[in-house]
Amino acid sequence: MNLAKVSSNGQITVPVEIRRLLGLKSGDKILFFQKQNGEIVVSNASAQAIRRAQAAFSGAAEAMGVSDEDDVQALVDEVRYGKGR
Repeated sequence: MNLAKVSSNGQITVPVEIRRLLGLKSGDKILFFQKQNGEIVVSNASAQAIRRAQAAFSGAAEAMGVSDEDDVQALVDEVRYGKGR
C-alpha cells in the first residue's frame, strides 16, 4: 500500500513504486476513471492510448498479407518507389 498527500493546489506526488508499476516517466499523463462500483482506477494514459491503437489495428497486418519483416519492407518499397509486391 502506498500513500500520497494532496497539496493545497490539489497536487500529489505519485510514489516511486506506483510510477514503476505504471511505467510513468516525467511528462506522462495519468488517467483517472471510476468503475461501476465507485472505485477509482489510476492508469498511465500513454499506455492506454497505445493499447487502444493496438486493438484498433488488430488483424490489419493479416488482412494486408503482412506476416514478417520482408513483407513490411516490401510495403515500404512500394510506397517509396512505386514497386509492386
